Amino acid sequence: MKRGNWLKNKVKLFLISLCLLTVSSLIFNLSFSSATTAKQYTELIFNPLPEISLPKYTRFVLKNGIVVYLMEDRQLPLVEGTAMFRTGDRFEAADRVGLASLTGEVMRTGGTRQHSPDRLNQLLEQNAAQVETGISRSSGSATFSALSDDLETVFGLFAEVIQTPTFAQDKLDLASKQEEGSIARRNDHPYRIVWREFQKLIYGEQSPYARTVEYQTLKNISRNDVVKFYEQYFHPKNMILGIVGDFDTAKMRLLVEKEFGNWQSTKAIEVPPLPPVSPAHQGGVFFVNQPQLSQSYVRMGHLGGMLNNPDYPALSVLNDVLNGFRGRLFNNVRSQQGLTYSVDAAWSPEYDYPGVFTAGGATRSEATLQFLKAIRTEIERVRTEPITPTELAVAKDAAINSFIFNFEEPAQTLWRLIEYEYYGYPQDFIFRYQRGVEATTIADVQRVAQTYFKPENLVTLVVGNHDAIKPPLSSLGDSVKVQPIDISIRPPS
Repeated sequence: MKRGNWLKNKVKLFLISLCLLTVSSLIFNLSFSSATTAKQYTELIFNPLPEISLPKYTRFVLKNGIVVYLMEDRQLPLVEGTAMFRTGDRFEAADRVGLASLTGEVMRTGGTRQHSPDRLNQLLEQNAAQVETGISRSSGSATFSALSDDLETVFGLFAEVIQTPTFAQDKLDLASKQEEGSIARRNDHPYRIVWREFQKLIYGEQSPYARTVEYQTLKNISRNDVVKFYEQYFHPKNMILGIVGDFDTAKMRLLVEKEFGNWQSTKAIEVPPLPPVSPAHQGGVFFVNQPQLSQSYVRMGHLGGMLNNPDYPALSVLNDVLNGFRGRLFNNVRSQQGLTYSVDAAWSPEYDYPGVFTAGGATRSEATLQFLKAIRTEIERVRTEPITPTELAVAKDAAINSFIFNFEEPAQTLWRLIEYEYYGYPQDFIFRYQRGVEATTIADVQRVAQTYFKPENLVTLVVGNHDAIKPPLSSLGDSVKVQPIDISIRPPS
């Protein structure tokens, strides 16, 4: 290497090193300055939340009755959609529990008249797309997701699955066998036990809102039952379709009309009235003995209400008073008394039938009674003592500041609009809720606690080790009769 070039390179290295040292020094000084002037979190001032506005969307109704929502979102080259159908497993016969679930699963896995199950899977895989179907407690659904370049192909497959499923017998047999496996494993985890049995105690063992699939009810289900269930509920006039993503609204509307416009109902819609709901028990203590457990899993509560209750915003604030890291249950039951790692309480409403008020968690076996009494104490205290202004402010801030997360993506807004239409709620329901939270006062919180929390009606369920619970549950009071629950799995007759 020539000496001149060598010298030039040395100079370059020196200058680069000098620059790096200067930048490093500047960063250090800025960091040190920031560290020495850092503020406490209580001193931080945040700008008010921005005004929330709904993304633009189009709503129209096809001649055959299908309600359609379209919402453009050009951020990514993706399109996704959901169709909702007025059905649910609450409409299946008591001797065929599991029918709706099987129908919802095999509607997709069983193929269509145009494509066998394997060919349908292959086409979706080739297009990196998804089409899924299912039936829940109160609705049926079909969903799709696709790259915008493959939209026409995937949407056509989506329409096939909805309109022309074949319910292949071998796929129905497979789904039934898998459900049998779920029955066999349903007592493997205490959380599953406590939630399942608690629902039965609230709604009743034979209520459509609590009953469970059994070997015998599965055995009673034939392919003909599945086809009849599908034909009863999957009609154009019984469908709401929402699509969001990277598309042109005018072209998407033409595609919807092409794939669904000629679909006609083969029979009249027969959606039964909703099953009645009444409390199965007015209080009581119930126990599931699981000798292998070192903890007790607790759930207590009673029948609740619906989302359209005018007091729902105040009840939501009350939820935040009880829950969270600054909530009463966390601070008093966990932090101060050290009785649990996880504890909660919530007024949990549903759209069109009463939900539940529920409280509970898990605690070590020997602390079971103390844990039960501690939760009851907090429920009673929030009824009899007004909350503090600080508690109100924290609870309202939690609800209001988290409100914006309901609008992170256009898809969230679209699915909510579909749900509101499905259940007959006003389209601005979520904004009414926001205004209700903002207007909630200390007096409102105490009023709803006194009105809706009924300590005398609390149904208490404990799943735990009988011999390890000391003192026993019977020590709760002289009039308390602990009623055992049998969770053994019934074989088919």
